[in-house]
Formats: sequence, C-alpha cells, structure tokens
Amino acid sequence: MFKTEPPASAPIAPLDRRTLLKSGALGAGLLAAPLSAASGARGFTHGVASGEPGVDKVMLWTRYVADEVMALEFQVAETQDFADPVAEGSAIASPDTDCCAKSWADGLRSGKWYYYRFIAPDGSVSDIGRTRTLPEGPTARWRMAVFSCSNIGFGWFNAYAHAADANEFDCALHLGDYFYEYGQGTYPSEAEWLAARAPLDPQSEIVLLNDYRARYAQYRSDPDLRRLHQVYPMISGWDDHESSNDSWEGGAQNHQSETEGEWSVRKAAAMRAYREWMPVSDEPWAAYEIGDLATLFRLETRLTARSQQFDYGMLLRGTTSPEQGIAALTAFREERYRDPAREVLGAEQQDWLADGLMRSAKGGKAWQVLVQQVLLGKSSSATSLTDNLPAGLPDFVQRRVVAGALASRAGLPINMDAWDGYPAARERLYEASLAAGANLVSLAGDTHNAWAFDLTHGGERVGVEFGGQSVTSPGFENFLPQLKPADIAGALVERNPELKWMDASRRGYMAVELTPSSATSEFRFLAGVRDKGAGVVGTHRVTALAGQRALQPG
Repeated sequence: MFKTEPPASAPIAPLDRRTLLKSGALGAGLLAAPLSAASGARGFTHGVASGEPGVDKVMLWTRYVADEVMALEFQVAETQDFADPVAEGSAIASPDTDCCAKSWADGLRSGKWYYYRFIAPDGSVSDIGRTRTLPEGPTARWRMAVFSCSNIGFGWFNAYAHAADANEFDCALHLGDYFYEYGQGTYPSEAEWLAARAPLDPQSEIVLLNDYRARYAQYRSDPDLRRLHQVYPMISGWDDHESSNDSWEGGAQNHQSETEGEWSVRKAAAMRAYREWMPVSDEPWAAYEIGDLATLFRLETRLTARSQQFDYGMLLRGTTSPEQGIAALTAFREERYRDPAREVLGAEQQDWLADGLMRSAKGGKAWQVLVQQVLLGKSSSATSLTDNLPAGLPDFVQRRVVAGALASRAGLPINMDAWDGYPAARERLYEASLAAGANLVSLAGDTHNAWAFDLTHGGERVGVEFGGQSVTSPGFENFLPQLKPADIAGALVERNPELKWMDASRRGYMAVELTPSSATSEFRFLAGVRDKGAGVVGTHRVTALAGQRALQPG
C-alpha cells in the first residue's frame, strides 16, 4: 500500500490511521480518549512500541492484561496487510511484569521500515506499529526527534503529536524525565495543574513498584505519546524523575529514607518498572551504529555510579554576608570541587565509552553522538540579572538566585546537578574524545530550556552540544517571570563563552539531522502546551560542520 523503503529525500510511509483505528482490540475509542490506568480494561490496553534498533533486529513491546500468563505472537511485515510476514515470534505477557510483553524481532534487513503487530490466543490483535532497522554502509542522512521532560500536569504533549504527524524521522530519542514522580499538587501545584488533565495515578508520590507501574500506565494512556511510540522506534534512557528528583547512586534529593524506606529498594522498583514499560533492553548503556555516518552512545548518568551532587545551600550554611559566602565558595572550589574521585559514568562505563569513541572515529564515522541526560556545556549565573531583580520575589527564588550569583562570583557553575558539578569526570570524557579524534555531539535534556554550546577542554575544541527544551515542564519563564526571557538568554550567553545561543521560555523538541558534512539541530517551539493541538510556531537552527568541533557562527 505504501513504500517501506523510501529514498532519503522522500517522506516516510505513514501508518494509515483508518487501519490503526480498526486494528486494535479496543478500537477507535482508545485512540480518541486516554485510557484510565484504573479502568480495569482487559486484553491489549496501551498500544505498541519498539526500540533498541539494530541493523537486523528491533525490540517490540505491547501490554496484554489478563489474570494469567499469556503467550502472544508477533508478526513483522513490509506491508500493513501482513500478507507475507518476514519475521514471527512470541512474547510473554505476565502479571509478574505488569502484563507488559517484549521480544526481539530479528532476521530483518538493514535500513528498512517494517510494520508489526501482536496476536493474542483469543485471536484479538493489537494496534499496528511501524519501526525500522539501522542502516549499514554508506548513509547520507539520519533524522531524530529528540524529547525530554514531559510533565503531564503542566499541559498537553503537543511536541509528541507534532513529531508523529511530521512523519520525517528515522527514530525518536527520549533523554529522560519521561514522567515525574511527584504527588498531586506538588509539581505542578494545584494552581498550575491543567484542569483538562486527569489527576495523577496514584495521587501520592510514587515510591513502590506498583506506584511506578501505575504512573507509566497513566502516561502511556496519553494518545499523543502512544502515537509517537507507534510510528517510530525509540532509543531512551532515564534521567532522575523516573526514580526521584536529583537521584544519584546512593540516594536522591526527593527521597527520605525515614518515611520512604531504603533507597536501594525504591531505585530497584523504578528500574524494574522502566524496563517493563519501555521498549528497552536491560543494558544500562548501549551503542547504535548508523551505517558509516555515526555512532550513538546511550549513556547512564544517574543511578549506576553518579556521586552525590554538591548543594549550594549546604555550602553556604552559616554564612551571613555576601563576602562570607564568596569566601566559603572559593575555598570549596580550591579544595573539593575538582575531586577526581567524583563520578558520573563510573570507571566501567567510562572505559566502554572511550573504547567506543576510538573505534567509531578510527572507523571513519563522521559523528560520535552522546545520547545522555544532563548538560556538558559550562554555564555560570549572569550577575547582571541578579543586580536588577525586582522586589517581592518569593523567598525560595531569592535564595536560589543569590546562591547562583555568589557561585558565579566565586568561579563556580549555576547547576551542580549537571556535568558542571563533576569537572574531573567531564575532563575524563573530553580527554577520551580528544584521544580518539572524535567529532563529539552531545544531546542533553533535563533543564527544560534550549541551549547550544561549543565544548572545549584546555583550549582545544572537543565538539558541540544541543540541549533540548522540555515537552511541557516550565523553564526560566516560570522561575523568574519578572524578567523577560530574551534578557535572561542574552545575559547568559554574554556571561558564558561556550554558550552560543539559548531560549529561556518555550516548549517543544529538537529535530536533529546528521549528514556526512554536518550535524544540525532545529529547535521547534510550540505555540503552547495548555491547549491541545497547539502547533509549532517558531524554529531555530544550529549547525556544526564535520571536523570543526564547533558551531557555525550566526
């Protein structure tokens, strides 16, 4: 019916919506209205998804709710009618895995689009999904839709809807904060909560395994997220909110052991639910080869080895004047800040990445791309903003702004939860990249705002970074509404030599394109997230040329 292997310049063959509405066991109603996680629905309940693409395989996912273990069959074909399946197999949906089922479909051809579906023992059929394998050999272009920070209470997932309907990507990347762990009324507050969104399920903060499962069920009932998974294979990794805010190997800012139990138990529950509900392998990190064009390195920067973040509140405790604060922070900068024992990746992952960068670069691939969570680029607070703050700021805002200003004056970064808080670990990564001769591109999320950095080390160019804006979570415009977003962005760019551009107020996603000669991010900005269906109303393109390890001027 449609082409399944279009030339690079042609649009990708879409899934026919009429076929989709007729194919699922729950029919048109499920795609038209989100499914309540507590609805008691049986059978196929949350659509289909695919991920972990390789040159000859892809992981397929679905959910089939029953009281007992169910053996599902899957089919993969080049046409939506499945007249001639090219791969078949089985997947187990068990109450022990929250009725989620995953299986590898292998024996596929490289660089091809495929359709897939699951069939239950009673003959019911899942939605039809579309996926593709990675290319081999000469590759002229690879396009990725890149997302992060999707808080359901702040608005609609219009970024997912736009990317799915654009029908122009080879895969989707999710850089984390796929959902948020907070209870109802925390973030967003009840005043900020979009009334058209159903209350959280559960309404309390999620801590236990079944809590995490229920939150996934609610998010995956959103029709736009469901559609995105349905039409593109996704490469994804967790950030902090899939477990708890500002998580690290041994704890999290939003975990209190005295009331919420051992962190190791909560962390294990979060990781288990993630691997049940997402089309991901159990590998904490992985590489994806894009023909002769690029290697994507999916990193794990939160739960495996990360050291605890430094906290400016703790570092400034007991100081009573700006002078005392700057003195305390300066001493910290000289004594503890660059501790080489502090980790983000850990030795095992660092060695794996160093070897992978070397193989990719020596193999002649144009780009070595980090698919990771937090900003690598160096950024400090702009004191020109803090010097002109209006009166009447909330106390918590005032404290954070003042701490950032003092840190900047002491030669420290604004965000200790990013790579800026781990300078020795960042230097190890940069030195591995330089030793490999890599052309590094970092893709990052986490901050809710859009950024474009040159990355440097010891006077040498290392590469570039595209930091993506959030799907719905608010950025600087919510934290400092008294200031114009353009003034915030201009002051930060002026203050930070590596930062070449940023946007401080708009939601959306990145459309990242790799070619043998260039790496480009088109930042796509939505009209808003409070109205369902609000589209893209603005873009900004940033490009790096192969071999230059720097962004193009302009």
